[in-house]
Formats: sequence, C-alpha cells, structure tokens
Amino acid sequence: MTSDGYQLQPAITIHPSATNVTIGTDGTVSVQLPGQQQAQQVGTIQLATFANPGGLSSVGQNLFLETTASGNPIVGTPGGSEGLGTILQGSLENSNVDIVTEFVNMILAQRSYEANSRVVQAANEMFQTINSLTTT
Repeated sequence: MTSDGYQLQPAITIHPSATNVTIGTDGTVSVQLPGQQQAQQVGTIQLATFANPGGLSSVGQNLFLETTASGNPIVGTPGGSEGLGTILQGSLENSNVDIVTEFVNMILAQRSYEANSRVVQAANEMFQTINSLTTT
C-alpha cells in the first residue's frame, strides 16, 4: 500500500499476526508468523514499464494512467531480463539532481548572459558611433 492508501495491484494480503515482513530484490514478499521457523512467501510485487512512458497521463501525486499513446504495460519480475530494475526494502529514493551543482550552473549561466548582454550593448554603441561619423 502506498502512503496515500492505494493498494498494490494485485493486492498481497499479509496476516495481521505477522511479526516480520521481508521484500526481496526480486519482489518476493515473505512474512514470519508466530510459532513458525521459516518465513512464508505470500506474494510477489511486479513492476511495469511502457513502450512510450511519455504517453502516460499524469493524474498527480506521482501517479500515471495508461493511454493509447503509452501502449500496454509490460509487466515483469524485478531483477529479471526485462530491465525493470530491482526493489530495495527500507530505502528512500533520492533526487538525481544535486542542488548545489545546479545553483552553481545557474549562477554561471546568469553571469555569461550578463557578459554577452554587455558585449551586444558595446557593439550597438560602436555602430551608433560609426553611423554618426559617416553621416557628418
């Protein structure tokens, strides 16, 4: 279930008395029940991709709907040959953007723009001077 309460499709039912839930990199969901030595597999989380991910319809909160432009979902097992990636339990995905680097790049771009603007302004003033010399 997501933090917003949306259930996985298909849903995986975990018994309320389970003492430990483990999700493997291949998507297998196992639970430890009281009085049992071995963990019991209760389901598998599958991942999906699309032939044209840009064709998905965004509905907000990082949720997307399938459209005719996106094509049908390609569903597979995490870590498999489909190239869908893996699942890592207990991890939080970080942004792939380094904010400090991006701020530095923005400042550099702004300074470059200002320098180029001054060059254009100086060239414009030189042309005005040349035009005034040739007309007299």
